[in-house]
Amino acid sequence: MYEAIERCFAQHGDKRYGEFVTQRQHALQCATLASQEGASSALIAAALLHDIGHMLETTMGSKEPGEDLMHEVSGANFLSQWFPAEVIEPIRLHVVAKRFLTGNDPAYYDTLSPASKHSLDLQGGPMTVAAQRQFLEVPFAREAIQLRRWDDAAKETDLELSLDLGDFRGLLESLAKKERVQ
Repeated sequence: MYEAIERCFAQHGDKRYGEFVTQRQHALQCATLASQEGASSALIAAALLHDIGHMLETTMGSKEPGEDLMHEVSGANFLSQWFPAEVIEPIRLHVVAKRFLTGNDPAYYDTLSPASKHSLDLQGGPMTVAAQRQFLEVPFAREAIQLRRWDDAAKETDLELSLDLGDFRGLLESLAKKERVQ
């Protein structure tokens, strides 16, 4: 499990994806913010891994301009072989959470980076009031909203981090599904 995640970061973690930071910097900043706010282990793991869909071989190099690769779905599907819903579902929902937040608070849109504004258009734009009510009924929606806020804040180019992916290995391994004994 950890080796597959580590391979994704080794191969694609130093790439930028329309933001000012690399995939690795963004992931580590997001997980650090979650940790600093006292989030659960599952939500810290979700913060660390929420954009792994951008680093999968199946999505690399296949993006056409104006195409949404649904990285949140591919990432959640990839990680679901190892992690429980408490980790997976906030990842799967973090893009929908951006749609919720922009529909719920129009001022939130102004806080988004240019890349996030562009992807919001591709992802369906702000949610309607009715869709917002429905979203809040979905399991892990509130965790996805919190993850989204860390996601938006984790784009600091000058931030020096003392942590690396390896510092989260124990946390990830502790959350991994235990293999079933037949």
